[in-house]
Amino acid sequence: MDLTIVIVNYNVCYLLRQCLKSVSKASIGIDCEIYVVDNNSSDASCSMISEEFPEVRLISNTFNAGYSYANNQALRLARGKYVLLLNPDTIIDNDSLYKCLRFMESHADAGAMGVKMVNGDGEYLPESKRSFPSMSSAFFKSFGFSYLFPVSRIFNRYYLMSVGTEETSKTEVISGAFMLIRKEVLSVIGLLDEDFFMYGEDIDLSYRIVEAGFSNYYFPEVEITHFKGCSTPRDNYYDLIHFYKAMRTYVRKRYSEGKFRYSYLLLISGIYLREILALINRFIGINVEKYKILL
Repeated sequence: MDLTIVIVNYNVCYLLRQCLKSVSKASIGIDCEIYVVDNNSSDASCSMISEEFPEVRLISNTFNAGYSYANNQALRLARGKYVLLLNPDTIIDNDSLYKCLRFMESHADAGAMGVKMVNGDGEYLPESKRSFPSMSSAFFKSFGFSYLFPVSRIFNRYYLMSVGTEETSKTEVISGAFMLIRKEVLSVIGLLDEDFFMYGEDIDLSYRIVEAGFSNYYFPEVEITHFKGCSTPRDNYYDLIHFYKAMRTYVRKRYSEGKFRYSYLLLISGIYLREILALINRFIGINVEKYKILL
């Protein structure tokens, strides 16, 4: 089998329907299987899948297991040579899967790949290609330099401004909204880290792919629509808590030991500061957009 597609869903029935319609069209002629792992949705997601997409393999959880845990449930059953982690708030074009599989087949060093993402208005989403979080990128993002100088290769390195949006290239971080992975790579590095309940798991997985000697690629010849924030709105209190917990988990894994241990305290302090500001913004409406860091 060529491809396993895994979609984790939580209470976004309408978006999931659109996503599955686009996936069904794009998978015509491809030997693939589609899994939807539902994290105990209270809407009509599960019944919609059963009625409208009987070919989809549905895993229906009785509790919200988190994004990483849910993906891993399907990944353990995956039979495809490649696996695609796909958000339910995305729409892909008819030739997207074919082009991506062809790209992976022609790049033996590729462990994973991502594509060009645009929002519902057709605007480019900068998280389509990113660098790994670092002290400098965190600093420039925390203090608004990346906001003030959006095209700077120095101040906005996190979004790899040295790479054109239409330029196929190696990248570091691939967004979990559309992440195509060579399955044999997962047998080397392991599945998603379930310490990440939601957010951050794509950065961690991207890091482990590169650490194992494989390459991650940005492939803008495929463009998908990502209705960013519709499936996981960050103005929700619990989503904010999970978001900053994920940031701390990543920093703890990568910076708490060895030569980076002195950076660790600064990064953790910055994350707690940003979390406090975000919670203030959540409850009394102060705009703290320019203080975003890391993720």
